[in-house]
Amino acid sequence: MLYIVPTPIGNLEDITLRALRVLKEVDIILAEDTRTSKKLLKHYEIDTPLRSHHAHNEHATVPAIVEELQAGSTIALVSDAGTPAISDPGFLLVRACVQAGVKVECLPGATAFVPALVNSGLPNDKFFFEGFLPHKKGRQTRLKYLAELPYTFVLYESPFRLVKCLEQLQTHCGADRLACVCRELTKLHEEVQTDTLANLHQHFSSKKVKGEIVVLVSGKK
Repeated sequence: MLYIVPTPIGNLEDITLRALRVLKEVDIILAEDTRTSKKLLKHYEIDTPLRSHHAHNEHATVPAIVEELQAGSTIALVSDAGTPAISDPGFLLVRACVQAGVKVECLPGATAFVPALVNSGLPNDKFFFEGFLPHKKGRQTRLKYLAELPYTFVLYESPFRLVKCLEQLQTHCGADRLACVCRELTKLHEEVQTDTLANLHQHFSSKKVKGEIVVLVSGKK
């Protein structure tokens, strides 16, 4: 059995009782960054062995992990924050397990874009999840596509590229398009700003931006 286990996106209390039980009972926990996961496990007094599984090694390690599962091991996969495989490693392993007939179970839990979408006040009856935009090649093409969507779209962005991203969104969507920037969700310095792209660009240009960021842009009318 492979368990996909969501972990808190900030506040350590945002984890289910079932997730804690699974993390205690499995043979191995595969972690995106073992240093980050150790903090969570230490907080909940969980001593299950950790092993590294991230974007730079997953292509090489997936076959051996599937073999372990087929031999009877029970393994949990976690990312640094949120649900694995959502803009994080996990898809390759899940696909390989499904193809090999290994049972996979994904637990419900934290995912950053859901509270961001609800908090934003933007229409959410339909939405488009883009995740991280390409850094260079293909970025302008994706922005042009997203700007024409008739419903809210969701981006993940680095604090170092947020201001540039808002500038590019203004270019493609218009300065008056309503949008929202959510920063440090569930943490002490959580910030949710809903305004026009022009005002958001001005706001975040005037300060040092830190933390994980979700950007939401309303659809084209």
